[in-house]
Amino acid sequence: MKTHQQEASPASSVSYLKLRLSFSPQLHLVNFFSHLLLFGSGLLIGITLALCLPYSSPLSFQIQQQLPSTSPSPPRSVSVNQTNGMATLVNRHGLRDLLRADDQKAMHDMNEQELLWRASLVPKIKEVPFKHKPRVAFMFLTKGPVLLAPLWERFFKGNKGLYSIYVHSHPCFNETLPQSSVFYGRRIPSKEVKWGELSMIEAERRLLANALLDFRNQRFVLLSESCIPLFNFSTIYNYLLKSTKNFVEAYDSPSAVGRGRYTPRMRPLVKLSQWRKGSQWFQIDRALAVSIVSDRQYFPVFKKYCRPPCYSDEHYLPTLVSIKFWRRNSNRTLTWVDWSKGGAHPSKFIRTDVTVEFLKRLRHGGRTCEYNGHTTNACHLFARKFTPHALSRLLRFAPKLMHFN
Repeated sequence: MKTHQQEASPASSVSYLKLRLSFSPQLHLVNFFSHLLLFGSGLLIGITLALCLPYSSPLSFQIQQQLPSTSPSPPRSVSVNQTNGMATLVNRHGLRDLLRADDQKAMHDMNEQELLWRASLVPKIKEVPFKHKPRVAFMFLTKGPVLLAPLWERFFKGNKGLYSIYVHSHPCFNETLPQSSVFYGRRIPSKEVKWGELSMIEAERRLLANALLDFRNQRFVLLSESCIPLFNFSTIYNYLLKSTKNFVEAYDSPSAVGRGRYTPRMRPLVKLSQWRKGSQWFQIDRALAVSIVSDRQYFPVFKKYCRPPCYSDEHYLPTLVSIKFWRRNSNRTLTWVDWSKGGAHPSKFIRTDVTVEFLKRLRHGGRTCEYNGHTTNACHLFARKFTPHALSRLLRFAPKLMHFN
């Protein structure tokens, strides 16, 4: 009996080993899924805890610190609320903050395509969600500095919040201005402008687009570095804001410098009978400004076919406005220029030209025009071209004559 048990023992061991080996793969599989289930549960709990933690917690702060920033954060105003002895930071970046930022610097990093797209946006809701005063955008197209800046400083003084300033100068021009100047930080991203070329129109569109970024701007005035105001700020402000018309000079000229610059290649979009000429110095409302920066129909045609001796700055806007927006246009400009001597450029005025009598003639020179359905002798609000040599006399006579401040 003992011998039989001893002989049977090796056989049972072999059977037990075979049985264990047969179940070994299943045991490994069960162990693998058990560990996987535990790992997944732990990961899910960790994610849930991380999402439920407040943003001001150390864990959240460390995670945010390690993440690379894809773009600079906009400026934010920060207030502190204290509840039950706990301080909580509240970040605010509302419309009022955006408006304050617009008042600081006009420079930005948008490219041309982004700028024109952004400027072409029009809100469907007309009512502004808080009280504000409409502004007039004064847009200076210059080669370098605003030559008559001291006169404009006096013009704008005491009227903060009713105007915006934008300066388009040569991109290589560099000037340091005191922070107290109304022109400080008002230069926009610019490109080189060549006289008589399409770059002039592109600069005008660039100025309009930058001014449109501030929805408070309701009227837009194009000026050069040689322009002067003929009235005080309140008179010009009310004249522009209360007008029911735009001021874009447009007329049909059968001469060589009018219809003679037209090319039949502009047909069928622009016909000879629609071709117009006029001053480039305009004063327009917001609706027309948006239409100009978003124009992708007429602008490409002028870009392709209107080249010297066709000067697009004298024909693009007059033609565009006469074709599409003539009902709201006065067909005159508010900027006085002297072309009596002829030539490619208007007359310049130096120091000896500036007298009280001369300035009075510019303000009310015996001319009459229509304003909101009534006849008036205030037909021009601005004048050019005045040289820097005329500045001393302008500062001497203009403030008293025009009742600045």
